[in-house]
Formats: sequence, C-alpha cells, structure tokens
Amino acid sequence: MFQKILIANRGEIACRVIKTAKKMGIKTVAVYSDADRDARHVELADEAVHIGPAPSRESYLAMDKIIDACKQTGAQAVHPGYGFLSENEAFARKVEEQGIVFIGPKHASIAAMGDKIASKKLAKEARVNTIPGHNAAIDTPQQAVEIAKGIGYPVMIKASAGGGGKGLRVAFNDKEAFEGFSSCRNEARNSFGDDRVFIEKFVEEPRHIEIQVLGDAYGNTVYLWERECSIQRRHQKVIEEAPSPFLDEATRKAMGEQAVALAKAVNYQSAGTVEFVVGKDRSFYFLEMNTRLQVEHPVTECITGLDLVELMIRVAAGEKLPFTQSQIRREGWAMECRINAEDPFRSFLPATGRLVKYAPPDESGGVRVDTGVYEGGEIPMFYDSMIAKLIVHGRDRAEAIAKMRQALNAFAIRGIHSNIPFQAALLAHPKFMAGDFNTGFIAEQYPKGFSAASVPHEDPTFLRVLAAVANRVHTQRAMRLSGQLPGHEYRVGEDFVVVTPAGEGRSEQTPVKLSVHDRAFDVSAGGRRYLIEIHTPLRKLVVRGSCNGAPFCAQIERLGLAYRVMHDGAQIDAKVFTPRAAELDATMPFKAPPDLSRFLLSPMPGLLVDVAVQAGQSVRAGEKLAVIEAMKMENILLAAQDCVVEEVVANKGESLAVDQVIIRFK
Repeated sequence: MFQKILIANRGEIACRVIKTAKKMGIKTVAVYSDADRDARHVELADEAVHIGPAPSRESYLAMDKIIDACKQTGAQAVHPGYGFLSENEAFARKVEEQGIVFIGPKHASIAAMGDKIASKKLAKEARVNTIPGHNAAIDTPQQAVEIAKGIGYPVMIKASAGGGGKGLRVAFNDKEAFEGFSSCRNEARNSFGDDRVFIEKFVEEPRHIEIQVLGDAYGNTVYLWERECSIQRRHQKVIEEAPSPFLDEATRKAMGEQAVALAKAVNYQSAGTVEFVVGKDRSFYFLEMNTRLQVEHPVTECITGLDLVELMIRVAAGEKLPFTQSQIRREGWAMECRINAEDPFRSFLPATGRLVKYAPPDESGGVRVDTGVYEGGEIPMFYDSMIAKLIVHGRDRAEAIAKMRQALNAFAIRGIHSNIPFQAALLAHPKFMAGDFNTGFIAEQYPKGFSAASVPHEDPTFLRVLAAVANRVHTQRAMRLSGQLPGHEYRVGEDFVVVTPAGEGRSEQTPVKLSVHDRAFDVSAGGRRYLIEIHTPLRKLVVRGSCNGAPFCAQIERLGLAYRVMHDGAQIDAKVFTPRAAELDATMPFKAPPDLSRFLLSPMPGLLVDVAVQAGQSVRAGEKLAVIEAMKMENILLAAQDCVVEEVVANKGESLAVDQVIIRFK
C-alpha cells in the first residue's frame, strides 16, 4: 500500500479523498493555487504545495507542476478527483512514465473512452446498445441534413469532444439540422479546439441513468447498481439518487451487464461510470463512459456500504477486488443535492464571496455532507460553484425525500446566495415525488425560470405563526427587565398582526391570537390552531421545535423590525405588530425604488473581461455592452433598448460586485 498520495484537485473532492486516505493510514499532499491558499483541503492534508496563480490553466491544469510536486514530496501516487486532469490521457501517461501511480484507469482506457465517436464504435463491438446514428465526422450542413433525414427526426447533433452541455443541439426538421450543425461545429471549435460533429437519434422523454463499474488488474469487473441523474438544468445534474425509481430488475441487470462488457473491452482498472440514455419504454442506449470518480458517487456508497475512493486506491496499489458481483448489496434509498453558490432567483447567476455563515446539518441519522468550504472562507470566482453535496440515506424513496427536505431546512448559508430554495421546490414537486420525470423536467416545469412564486408552501400561515412566536420570545425578555416601576411593568397582550409585503407597496395583514402555556405557544391564525414548542434558542439561526406534536426545522433571523422565516424553500419577511401599530403601519407612505434604467449594473460578482462600447456611442437594443466571467461561465450583457453611452464607469479587468455600475447612459 502507498505511504503517501498527492491529490491533484481542490475543494470538496480533495477533502473527500483526504478523508479516506487518513482512514487507511496514508499520508496526503494537497496542491493549491493563489486563490486557495487558505482552503480547507490545504488545512486537512499532511503537506501542501503551491502550484501557481488562481486561473486553473496555470495551476490545477499544469501537469508538470503537479508531477514536480509529487517528486518534491515523495508522493508515490496521484488521485485526480473529478474535473481538471481526471480524464486527461496525456496526464495519466506522463504520471505513469515518471514512475508514479495514477489512481484511476490506465491511460489507454481513458483515451479509448474519451473520444465520443471512437467510444461508440467500441461499444458496438462489445455488443452494448448504441443509439442509431451516423458515428463518423460530418463535413457539411447539407450532409448533416441528409443523414438526419435517414435516421428520422428528432435527432441530436453532438460535438465529438463535447461535454458539460456544450456542442449539443436537438433538431426536429431540416432547417434546425442545417443551422444546428453549423452552430454546433463553431461552438466545438471554440470550446474544445476540435470541430468534429456527429448525429444520432434523439430519444424522447429520455432519462439519464448511469451504471457504476469497478475493475481490477486481474480481470475482475463488477457493477455497483445504477444512479438516476435525470434532474438536470442545462445538462448539469442537480439531484441524483440510487436506485432509479424507473428501472425494473430485468432492465437494471441488462444495463449492468452491458456496462461491465464495455469496461472489460477497454481493460478498465478502477472506478468508472457508463452513462445510458433510457427511453420511456425502458429501451436504453450507451451515451458515454466517464473514466473517473463521479460527483454523485456518494449515493452508490450509501446503498452498497462501500467506499469507492478506498477501492480505487486499493486497485491502483495492485490489490484484487474483495468481492464478487453476487456479494454486492443494495440497501435502502440514497439521494444527493448539489448545493451551489448561485442565485436561483436571478437566473442562477454565479454568487461568489465570503461565507459569513456556514452551518450544515448534523451528520447523523443517514445524513452526510461532503464539502470543501468553512464558515468565514471565500467562494472564489475562478472555479466551479459547488459549496457542498448533501446526501441522505433512508429505508425507501419517501423517507429519503423527507430526510432531504429536513436537511435542507437545517442547512444555513449566509453571505452568498445558494440554490437551496430551488432544491427544496424540486423535492416538494408532485411529479418528482411520484418519480415521474425525465431530463426535460426542469425546463418543462419552470419554463419562465425560477422565482419566489415557484416555491409554494403547503401552509403559508405556519410561516407567519413562526414569526409571531419569535416576536413573543423576544418580548418576553423585555418583560423580565429588572428595575421596572411597580404597576407599570411591561405587559404583552394576546392579539397581534403579522404584516408581510405583497408587492408594489401593498402589504398583507394576518391577525394572530397568541398565548403562552408553560413552554408552549398556543396560536390561532387563519382559522387554524397551532401549538408550537421551540426546542432550541432563537439566537441560533436554525430553530428546531414541534407544531401540533410534529417536529419541524426552520430558519428564523431578525432583520431590523422584521423576522425572516425560511422553511421548505419558502421565505417570508414579516413584521409583528399590535393591532394599533398595524393600523398606523398601513398609513405609512410607500417609498418607490430608485429608477436604475440609466445604468448597466453587474448582475453577478465576477471579472469584467470586455467592455464593448465607449462614451458617446449610440447603441441599438440587443447589442453587446459588456462581458462578465465567473465560475467558468461567461455572461454577455446586452442593451435592453436603444440608448447613448454617457460614461463607462468600470474598467476592463476589474472585479465587480453584484449591482455595481458598469455603464451610465444619457
């Protein structure tokens, strides 16, 4: 077994590998860029080596710097994690040539599966189901149209070197095939330096289901069941679960056996994933093979009881797999939510900055949190947006969903926006709960994007009741103040009004009657009665208690006169008044927000990489004004109407905050 390994990665996955290595008694070496000098993975590792500036191409993608770090520290092996160099055949080969073990498949296996056209040919030879299509590079849009007609619409036009949703178009007719081919080819050339494009049949109502495989150097290959990854936004996975609610045992077995056949065809020696697209009739076709550990590997670990990182390390060290296919268990149901630094209410724009508050739920009772951040740390603009992975394991799917909803309620993040409200809304959606979804689910259910109105709460009055209870707890302190004049002590009545904003200067008033009995709050509101008990002090952001005997977990914080209450993804800002104070509040004039139409504001924190206009220039609606880059995402800002530029306020190369002024118009 290795004495020391280097993790050629950062963030959550680097911390995940370090955790297993420590359990195995292996020393670890972290590498870090300028932006990650104070990162969690650096702190957790036994040693750390600085490898360059913040941009990944000058640090985490610099092969020679990582190999030098191995030599400098005496690391015998490299774990690449996922992303960065994990599926780079040249890196795996270079590492092997230097006498260092690559904890992953051999470079030849990576090369065989890395090219989408070549991998499909290999899959066919291994008798793996492949989607009908033209698996050779296509030269002209006219040829693309003829091929598409022959296959039958709809078709998918894909870049051979594509990934992450880039270089991908769906065409339903000749016109879309012609235009899609040209744009797909241009995008592939710009993104990957490889403009080869192929066409295949588009599977309707498709599900994205993947099979986890594991092979050793002795010809033993097994599959560790499947993962359901159909809940995606712009081809990026959002929620993953194992097993799939869609598969029957026969389909599961057939997919597993075909995945093993493909892995054996390329002499696969490590953990890897064979991805399939599954039609509504449970027909399944090979999509691609990811020759690395997947982001969503924890759900497989939960249902099998295996540590995939440990197995990767043991296989790389020359050990045999310690079990056969028949010995792999499948217990319960696991689910993973990716908690990302993005604002779901502003088109999921990246949210960088400092984690003022970071309090994940307790890791007990089937809850697990994999993360690479800590309270007070920063989410830098240079890398992906992942804050953490929240994983739960239950007896069945219903229990897993219930545990995940509770865990999301208990996950407190402040300082930056996160996608927790979006995840909570997905989990509460009737179609998701019924297992009735495909890869188009998010686009179909939220066609106009995600908004606060997209997060329905099953009992909105409950949120107002919590605000009233929080206010009552705070007023109780005033009642206990010493030195009050006898006969004039601070008294609290039972009648209150909870005031919540209703938009455009209007407000909604909810009368509440509240009395205290021992430690319980007896509240009447909206024609219902709520018996609330609070089990944690309100100074904590996450509050646990019971409502009519049923446990709940919510987040309550005081913001000036208002109480912000969050539960099941829904959020309200409520003020709690006496009836007379509520009457007076209703007479307060509405202060309209300032008119900002004369300014171009930054919609997200990021780097201003381009300003396309100058002072005095006339601009037409739809023309490019500026480009902001953050977390591998480029955001082009366009003119909303015809205008004239008065002043360019921000300079190219400047780091911008949210709503910072970039351009002022006349």
